Amino acid sequence: MGSDVTMKCGFLEDDASVSWMNGTDVRARHRLDGPRLVLTHVDLGHNGLYSCFQNPLGERRDTIILRIGTIPREPVVSCRSNTYPKGFYCSWHLLQPTNIPTEFQVEVQHNRRVLDVQKDHVHKYKISMVLFPEVFSSFPYRVNVTATNALGSASYAISFEESSIVKPDPPERVVATPIPSNVRRLEVSWTSPSSWPEVDSFPLKYFLRYRPLIKDQWQHVELSESTSHTITDAIAGKEYIIQVAAKDTEIGTWSDWSVAVHATPWMDQPKQITSTTDTSEPLLETKPSPQPASPEPRNGGTPVGGAYMPLPFSTPLLVGAVLLLSMW
Repeated sequence: MGSDVTMKCGFLEDDASVSWMNGTDVRARHRLDGPRLVLTHVDLGHNGLYSCFQNPLGERRDTIILRIGTIPREPVVSCRSNTYPKGFYCSWHLLQPTNIPTEFQVEVQHNRRVLDVQKDHVHKYKISMVLFPEVFSSFPYRVNVTATNALGSASYAISFEESSIVKPDPPERVVATPIPSNVRRLEVSWTSPSSWPEVDSFPLKYFLRYRPLIKDQWQHVELSESTSHTITDAIAGKEYIIQVAAKDTEIGTWSDWSVAVHATPWMDQPKQITSTTDTSEPLLETKPSPQPASPEPRNGGTPVGGAYMPLPFSTPLLVGAVLLLSMW
C-alpha cells in the first residue's frame, strides 16, 4: 500500500512492445518499461484484472489479478474460560486489515507441553476449545498466534494463569414480576448460564442491579449462590430495569450483564365511585294546582244612562213579579 507495483507480460523479451488494459485503458498513474507495467503509489483503487497484448497484432499474452494488501501486524490475543473447569477458548484480531487473504496459526503450551487445539470452523479469528490438562494448576499457559499472508507474517504471545481467565456467561431466563398487594416489591429470578458445566461443584455468585427508568443511578445487591431476590424498596408505580451478572465464588471475574428486563410493582386498582340515594323518607310527588275555572259570562241589560249597577241575586225575581201583576 503506497508503494510501486511492477507486472510483467508473460515471458516476453525486454524489448517487446505491449499494451495493457484494465477493462479499458489503464488510467491510473503508471509507466511502461518494455513488457512491464509499473503502477506507482498503489492503493485499493488499483485492484483489478490486468491484461497485456503484444503489438502490433494485439495478441493477448498474459492476464494478472492484482490485489493490494499489507503485511499483517501483531494480532491482539485474548483468552477466556466460560466453561470452567472444562476448558477455555481464545480469539484475536488485527488492528489494521490486510485486505488480502491472511491465515493464522495458534500454539498453546502448558508446562512445556503443546496442547491440542480445536479450531473454530466458522470464525477464523477464534479457537473454539482448549481442554484444561489439569485443574488448579500453578503453571501458566502460553498462547502464541501467528498471522501470515503473501507479504509476510507477525506473531504475538500471551501468558496467563487459569484463574485469571475464568469468566462465566451472563445468567439466563431473568424474570421480574410484581408481588400482589405489595406496591414496593418486585420478585426477580434467573438461572445459571447453561454453558457453566458444574454449577454444584463450582458454584456461582450473582450481582443484581436495578433502577427506575426515571433515574440514572443503579442500586446493587450481591448474592451468594441464590438465583432469586425480592426488591423491597421499589418506587410505587414506576417501571424498573433489572440485570444480573455471575461469577465463580472463588476465582475469575464477573460476567457481562444479562439481557435487561422491565417490570413495574403492583398497582392497586382504583376504587369505583358509586352514587347512592337515601330512600328512608318517600318523596312526595308535586303537581301543579289546577287553575280556578273562569266564571261564565252573565247576561244582563245595559244600565240606564250607561251606568252599571250590580244587582243582587233576588232582583230578577222581583222584577218578574211586578211584570206579572201589571199584565193582569
